[in-house]
Amino acid sequence: MNNVILNFDFSLLDSISALKNEYLDKIMVFFTLLGENGFLWIVLTLILLSVKKTRKIGACVALALVLDLLLVNITIKPLVARARPFVLKSDIELLINAPRDFSFPSGHTAASFAAAVSVFLFNKKWGSVLLGVAAIIAFSRLYLYVHYPTDVLGGILCGLLVAIIAYYILEKAKKDVGPKS
Repeated sequence: MNNVILNFDFSLLDSISALKNEYLDKIMVFFTLLGENGFLWIVLTLILLSVKKTRKIGACVALALVLDLLLVNITIKPLVARARPFVLKSDIELLINAPRDFSFPSGHTAASFAAAVSVFLFNKKWGSVLLGVAAIIAFSRLYLYVHYPTDVLGGILCGLLVAIIAYYILEKAKKDVGPKS
């Protein structure tokens, strides 16, 4: 079963590699760097938290990102300890510095979807835009050959999960501290 998944992953990665060109290289590097260390999502969180009207959304994004860090980077990645695709296929020329952590799930993807889904739960219009950005960041990880498709899928699912959990934690907290009848 493991070989079937790995063959699928490499087959899809190689198909995506066929799209490579100078123009897309620059775009994909740009989007991957936006997601580096959660930079874009942390900046977005700080902006949302600083405006009273969007503070609740910012709190949800912040909580989702913390839950994402705990779930993905501290728990799942070390447990699964999956080597990245460029490690197994050493003839790949990377366009970015080689990530040093494990591959599964994609941290860039998980953080991106955690933030975008958190916003979407409060504001469909802006959330949809951010889901588009998250999808491009996720695709950039495949294009740059630093993640397998199953890593990205795992990242999407983790991001979705932590965003929903964060939303419900905040909704529960709001009910618990709200006015009592």
